[in-house]
Amino acid sequence: MTLQNWQLPVQIKFLIRFQNTMSILINKSNKVIVQGITGENASFHTGRMLKYGTNIVGGVTPEKGGTEHLGLPVFDSVREAVEETKANTSIIFISPPFAADHMMEAADAGVELCICVTGRIPSQDMIRVKRYIRSFEEPNQMRLIGPGSAGIISPGKALVGIMPGYLYDEGKVGVISRSGTLGFEAASQLNKVGIGISTSIGIGSEAITGSSFVELLKEFESDPDTDAVVLIGEIGGVMEIDAAHYLKENMKKPVIGYIAGLTAPKGRRMGHAGAIISAYGESAAEKIEILQQCGVIVVPAPSAFGETIKQVL
Repeated sequence: MTLQNWQLPVQIKFLIRFQNTMSILINKSNKVIVQGITGENASFHTGRMLKYGTNIVGGVTPEKGGTEHLGLPVFDSVREAVEETKANTSIIFISPPFAADHMMEAADAGVELCICVTGRIPSQDMIRVKRYIRSFEEPNQMRLIGPGSAGIISPGKALVGIMPGYLYDEGKVGVISRSGTLGFEAASQLNKVGIGISTSIGIGSEAITGSSFVELLKEFESDPDTDAVVLIGEIGGVMEIDAAHYLKENMKKPVIGYIAGLTAPKGRRMGHAGAIISAYGESAAEKIEILQQCGVIVVPAPSAFGETIKQVL
């Protein structure tokens, strides 16, 4: 008798999980559910993900269980959806006041990878979410991307997010971006010079996010399908500084960086919830200086992504 992945012991199951996904996080084998699937935005982007070929197996909207939407079964809870479909991945389109509860519900149901598109979630809620995720033993901890994430795309394999899939060609460059639109711009510029992408990840624009640059740089460094990494940051916080110190000591693959917000004044928030400068190392100029000191090739403007990366490769 051949056991299915979901029937295997936990230790073996998670070895398979990390062996299969590695740094790309998603591929054709991911079984995806959409939390909040019947909402307007979720319906639109679910349709686009289905058209791209993503293996979406169902959705969750409380009190609409037992119905269908976009040809997919709808469930009342994430646990019910996981039990019925064996889903291992979820994407969240839920309004900010309720998004934290849905992230924790996904973790409790055994979801392995959760992408939260919703932004503007209170920091106190995100602290609660991160503590809850860490309450699970490490092999069983859900990986959270976001909130405020544009999603993840592995070109030619799967799209779990709101990226315009037509911009992304298959290739050897990994992208990690705090800004969704700048991630799209990087893909467009690479497309123009004939360079493809292995995986592009929008880590989210909030002050507190589920996964950091460092965590994802580690995975790209070990990914045989990635030859170089593009890191797109912005003002506010110290994630880019942590990434710079990590890659200086640990990465052999070239890293090309860009920091948005060079003219932003200190103490003023510029768009994203995490984009507020309050201390040394949080301004664009300071981050650029530290990245360059750590060996990162810094792109002077978004329009130069393609040509700069082409020269590096």
